[in-house]
Amino acid sequence: MQQRILLIDDEVQIRRFMRISLQAEGFAYLEASTARQGIDMIALESPDLVILDLGLPDEDGFKVLQTLRSWSNLPVLVLTARDAEEEKVKLLEGGANDYLSKPFGIRELIARVRVLLRDLKESSSEETTPARLVFNELEIDIPNHQVWHKAQLLTLSRKEFALLVMLARHPGRLITQQQLLTSIWGKSHVEDTHYLRIFVSQLRKKLQDNADDPTYILTEPGIGYRFIPLPLC
Repeated sequence: MQQRILLIDDEVQIRRFMRISLQAEGFAYLEASTARQGIDMIALESPDLVILDLGLPDEDGFKVLQTLRSWSNLPVLVLTARDAEEEKVKLLEGGANDYLSKPFGIRELIARVRVLLRDLKESSSEETTPARLVFNELEIDIPNHQVWHKAQLLTLSRKEFALLVMLARHPGRLITQQQLLTSIWGKSHVEDTHYLRIFVSQLRKKLQDNADDPTYILTEPGIGYRFIPLPLC
């Protein structure tokens, strides 16, 4: 069954380009050119994912996102020309699952769409996380709290292990600083972003990962982190 993608964007050329690209990748394509039309189509057509532009003629896309989040957990990928870090944080905290800055490449957009749809499938099927996560030269044994890298057993602290597992459970997905801090250190530490800088740095050293050319952990400056490799099992 084809997965249905709704694009809400007022630019005719972008809608045409996205229709061709998404249909070529096997998706069923829906489109809306205004905020009102987009909300109506979400309610009537039940898409699997929404790609939302912020610059809509009748209402700001962020308000569309807020309206949608009052009654739906539908995955939303936001397209934005607003590059300021605080704007991106606002989007993610407002309910966007991910964002892409304009101009963007279609291959990256398709990859982000597939990651969000995969997460949705896993969530809806209530699939349990595998006990072992394997990524080429990295193996994480969750029940036994063991991490092997290049056949060597690593010594990780409890926080380092929790941080690695949380990222590795969602490969390709942006995990915000607030999500990591809340999950690992608790809500009272949601502003303590320096914790993450320290622990991610320690993890990188143990994984022999280069922050400037990462194999495992990609930094989204001021926003969060992505775990790069896909699991082998």
